Amino acid sequence: MSRGFVREEDQEEIPMVPQRAFLPEGVANFVTPEGMDELLAEKQTLMKEKENTDFTSENETRIALNFINARLKLLDERIAGARIIDPKDQPALEIRFGATVTLKSSESDQTQRFKIVGVDEADISKGKISFISPLARQLINKKAGETIHLKTDMKDVIYEITDIAYS
Repeated sequence: MSRGFVREEDQEEIPMVPQRAFLPEGVANFVTPEGMDELLAEKQTLMKEKENTDFTSENETRIALNFINARLKLLDERIAGARIIDPKDQPALEIRFGATVTLKSSESDQTQRFKIVGVDEADISKGKISFISPLARQLINKKAGETIHLKTDMKDVIYEITDIAYS
């Protein structure tokens, strides 16, 4: 049947599903064990939400279920492609995935700590940066005592790597 013969109120609303964190095509989806636990917990939450979806109208229920199913599909793809990297298995003296790195600014002597994690785990407010971020890419394979140069819009800042830890 042509769309011209469908009542406007009968048309299905297509849910807008937010994309997951960006992961370039062809790049492995590295996650820490905690990151995998978070992904699996998110899946359980969505499954419970799906089970408890009950709106007064069939249309509202169908739209809500479509939205949850779309989110589950994206999440399942991310979980299926995940490669768990245990930070404890990384070389202690080099920065790799899962490292918590302490940086000291040459300008202000202030220190900052960042943990290199998967794209879904990254949260700068918690000091977690994605392994594909520019900062993480500069840090990978470096050792304590080495420096990195970060270019900002205003200036170049030099940071010394003062500590590397895995937990």
